[in-house]
Amino acid sequence: MNFRILAKVLGLLLLLLSVSMASCGIFAKLDSVAGDHEAMVALFTSAAITAFVGTILVLGGLGKIERIPRREGVMIVGLGWVLSSIFGSLPFIICPPHLTWGSAFFETASGITTTGSTVIGDLSQWPRGILLWRSVTQWLGGVGILVLFVAVLSYLGVGTKSLFRNESSFQSGEATTARIRDTALTLWKIYAGLTVICALGLRGMGMTWYHAISHSMTAVSTGGFSPHNASVGFYSAWGNSALIEFWLSLFMLICSLNFLIIAVILSKKWQRIRSEDDAKWFFGICLFVALGIAAGLTLDPRYSVDFWQAFRESWFIVISIASTTGFGTVDYGLWPAWCKALLAILMVIGGCSGSTAGGMKVSRFLVFLKSSAHEVIRAFRPNQVFRLVVNGNPMDDDARARTTSFVALYLLIIALGSVVVGILEAGVGIDLETCLGAVLATLSNIGPGFGALGPTSNFADLREVTQVFLAGLMILGRLELFAILVLFVPAAWKRF
Repeated sequence: MNFRILAKVLGLLLLLLSVSMASCGIFAKLDSVAGDHEAMVALFTSAAITAFVGTILVLGGLGKIERIPRREGVMIVGLGWVLSSIFGSLPFIICPPHLTWGSAFFETASGITTTGSTVIGDLSQWPRGILLWRSVTQWLGGVGILVLFVAVLSYLGVGTKSLFRNESSFQSGEATTARIRDTALTLWKIYAGLTVICALGLRGMGMTWYHAISHSMTAVSTGGFSPHNASVGFYSAWGNSALIEFWLSLFMLICSLNFLIIAVILSKKWQRIRSEDDAKWFFGICLFVALGIAAGLTLDPRYSVDFWQAFRESWFIVISIASTTGFGTVDYGLWPAWCKALLAILMVIGGCSGSTAGGMKVSRFLVFLKSSAHEVIRAFRPNQVFRLVVNGNPMDDDARARTTSFVALYLLIIALGSVVVGILEAGVGIDLETCLGAVLATLSNIGPGFGALGPTSNFADLREVTQVFLAGLMILGRLELFAILVLFVPAAWKRF
């Protein structure tokens, strides 16, 4: 293990994080709202601590780096997300009303991984500068803070292909055929452009610049943090609330698609859309589920809503859940059990590969679904040869095996994680629905769960050890299992 490479790269990452904190500190200094003096002090202090540690690491890793080996690349990716969550939690610890270390780590990990779960019961008690930092953590984590970092390191002449490959949100063949720096910069330009367009639209709909920017950062990152306790439901009394919901759902939908495909489309290669199975399936699944829930709520005598109102509510919630954003407008915990079951399936599937969304990803779901269908047919026709194609690319047996292993491991972690949460929360009367909802919400980077952790609740009542465990699940899910799990398998390291 080359610790000099680890120290230098992770040190630079912390310096980048400190600059982001300081930027929020400048906002807090300029903001005229009472209470932001404490936020300014907390943010500048946190930035100074983070910059100090980052500088020490950089000095300890002085020297030119020609390339980052794969082993060190895996370690940097895993430690990068953990360190970002640890140092990013400092403002929540230092600033009144203060969070404990475990709760602050949970809140920051939820931001960096774009999960959106929270332990803050009343957001109105926190200064706007801290809430802005809360949104910035999601924006940084959305397209992958390490993807931005790849662009920065490439300009420094450091080989960063292994970092790009192991930042699982963008494991795509197209990324390896182009220069990594140019690809990373293109992704960030698209990401920043979508954020600006979303913010301008929200500002035009009546939001203040602060709220427009905060919501645009968390919508484009599919994170779901909002400065309001009621989330997007805060605007339900506005005359143009339907327009605000439509605008946000549009960007949640766009950012659930592969960003590399968005780049191809922007280069006017429209024919590429035809081969994108996961994008078509993602939109189709969302539309089907939203229509089904809307029809069910309309026909259910317990709910006095017309179809269009039901469809408006179901569409926003379905897009919010499927994109793993977690914005809320209504309490879906009050919906029938079958509606919540459909939402749970959406949580597991998630968005498209190469997007800011979490979950298992639609492409893996398609490979698993088609492979299962082929195996059923092969039981009766053992000599039949099948050709599996997803997104225009043929899938060989190795790809099928990897996908099947991932799906099995994902479901196993959900089951075991639910058991662990139940054990950690033993004695407080937690039920199975809440345990399962907690694991689904964090591993799939959704935000709200089910039961006592539904859309109108938060994770504040869980024990601190449980919060730390769930924060670990967030990072595990964000890096799509293997980039973290490989750190705990000694046999895997011997093969490098």
